Amino acid sequence: MAEVKSRLTREEQQQLLRLLGSKHISLLYKASIHGYAAQTFHNICNRQGPTVVVAYNGSGYIFGGFTAHSYTSSGTYINDDRAFLFRLKGKESSPLKIPVKVSQNAVCDNATYGPYFGAGSLIFLSQNRAEVATNTNTATYSFCAEDLHGNDQGLLECEVYRVDDVGHFMEVPWRKIGWTAGERNKLMEEITTYKPSLKSVPQLRVLFLGPVGAGKSSFFNSVNSIFRGYVISQATAGSDAKSVTTQYRSYGVKYGRNGKLLPILFCDTMGLEEKQGAGLEMNDVSNTLKGHVPDRYQFNPYAGMQPNVPGYIKNPSLKDQIHCVVFVLDGSKIEILPEELEEKLREVRRQSKQANEFDVPQLVILTKVDEICPRLLEDISEVYKSKAVEKQYACSSCPPQP
Repeated sequence: MAEVKSRLTREEQQQLLRLLGSKHISLLYKASIHGYAAQTFHNICNRQGPTVVVAYNGSGYIFGGFTAHSYTSSGTYINDDRAFLFRLKGKESSPLKIPVKVSQNAVCDNATYGPYFGAGSLIFLSQNRAEVATNTNTATYSFCAEDLHGNDQGLLECEVYRVDDVGHFMEVPWRKIGWTAGERNKLMEEITTYKPSLKSVPQLRVLFLGPVGAGKSSFFNSVNSIFRGYVISQATAGSDAKSVTTQYRSYGVKYGRNGKLLPILFCDTMGLEEKQGAGLEMNDVSNTLKGHVPDRYQFNPYAGMQPNVPGYIKNPSLKDQIHCVVFVLDGSKIEILPEELEEKLREVRRQSKQANEFDVPQLVILTKVDEICPRLLEDISEVYKSKAVEKQYACSSCPPQP
């Protein structure tokens, strides 16, 4: 298949981005390459999030429509108060934007039709041909066909783009945090001066668990580097298909090059894998939570640590036990976690509650948020305004229960 390239010029693309209020679009579908069949359009463009259709006719018009919702071939209308039709180029030099008037009928999501706006207002790939059908006698959109496409309903090309960041950010963050140096120093001071309530527990043990490649060890290295004041990679980290961490490790963190140890121990384990006989064995999760596993114990994916193994802590004290469990999850893969891995995560949650007479507190850390929302590469302080990150965090905090 030929390489799929956008027909838009750089200037036209910039005009479209301004209309959309977006910074980036990705070409998904091009009728001259993929064909004009409605089914092909849906096969490629369904479940892609917000999309914009861009059509070109022989009269020199560039026009189309935008929806903020995914196509799913539901056979129903999509209620979308942000949908609109537009003309990017025509006899008039300035772009034209036509907002939806009846949002309940903004877009018809039907597998037998191509992009379908309103109750027949504008139908692309009409009858699976290089045509657009127009009906200006509907209440959904108010426009003049001459203004929109010069009454030329034949198409030279039809493209569909995913709109990567339109409407993805909130005005008010869903979690408030100060991104100043002062706030950072305040948080660091609170951590360094914290004292556990029991003298028998000089340091809280925080256990990091998660799938292979989620970033457990990398997260520790980042925290360690911040407190040390320089970049350090104490924990082995990588992106292999198999767990890079194979031993149980307890890491202390110093504040500054020669500073005192923080009142927190970071406990790293082998990564969880979906297959049996691979990754951290479930019995070793329980052993670790209860304090039976010594530092530098070599995990066995096939069997948990037994009481007769050298180093096994038979009578662990409270300071040997885990005091908090942190689930480290790749935010971009929450919705595609294998069922077997989800079950292992549920089992870890159950074991955390049963580890001792107290429920072990559980937290979730989402990593790789820039893969959920690429705009965060430009400004990570926008993370708590991102709707995509909030959605993934909600999914990770409330995994399905058995």
